[in-house]
Amino acid sequence: MASQKENTKTKKEQVAISNENVATAPISSFIEDPLDQAESFYNKYKKQLNLGGSILVGVIAAFLGWKYYIGSQESEAQSQMFQAVYYFEADSLSKALNGDGNYPGLIEIADDYGLTNAGNLAKFYVGTVFLKQGKYEDAISYLKDFSSNDLLVQARAYSLLGDAHLELAHYAEAVNYYHKASNFKPNKEFTPIYMMKLALAQEKNKDIEGALSTYNLVLEKYPNSAIATDAKKYKGYLDSSIEK
Repeated sequence: MASQKENTKTKKEQVAISNENVATAPISSFIEDPLDQAESFYNKYKKQLNLGGSILVGVIAAFLGWKYYIGSQESEAQSQMFQAVYYFEADSLSKALNGDGNYPGLIEIADDYGLTNAGNLAKFYVGTVFLKQGKYEDAISYLKDFSSNDLLVQARAYSLLGDAHLELAHYAEAVNYYHKASNFKPNKEFTPIYMMKLALAQEKNKDIEGALSTYNLVLEKYPNSAIATDAKKYKGYLDSSIEK
């Protein structure tokens, strides 16, 4: 019996000593060093990580290089464009488009600097000139490639596209672009004008109900606009033609 008690006591002492050792042992003996983990992970996936890092560095470098390139192109395009815009405003359309021998024209700027804001705006100018010259297909080509968030210029571009298609008797396309012009950031100065053009294109496209609806919208939304009188008059013509 004494021997059994002594054995039991010995086992308890061993367990106590073991627990004490556990309690006082450093935590690092149970958890792998994070640096060791990282090193182990890196060694295991070294090839993939190095490749991914190289790709990321390449992408960042390309982005910064592209941004710098576009910035330099923007400054260059703006300085080149000044004289062409002067000719445009002076109604010297040939020089505006093709340059004067010292400065490039709008076509060259639009084609060479198309990714810049200045080159983008040059497309608008080129399309406008071609429209004035009766070159409607060329006007459409440049105006379709123009894009802006500007309140006035983008709506104007849509309207000019409608004008070009109307001249070509593409009435459905004209309706589409006049719709876009009318719905792009509406304002009381220009939206009624675009809506009147829309109604005319709808008439040409044999959509009399659509035209009447557009005239009514002009009178409803812009009753004080200078064009409201014309809307009322043209609506009266349509009403009378339907009655006949």
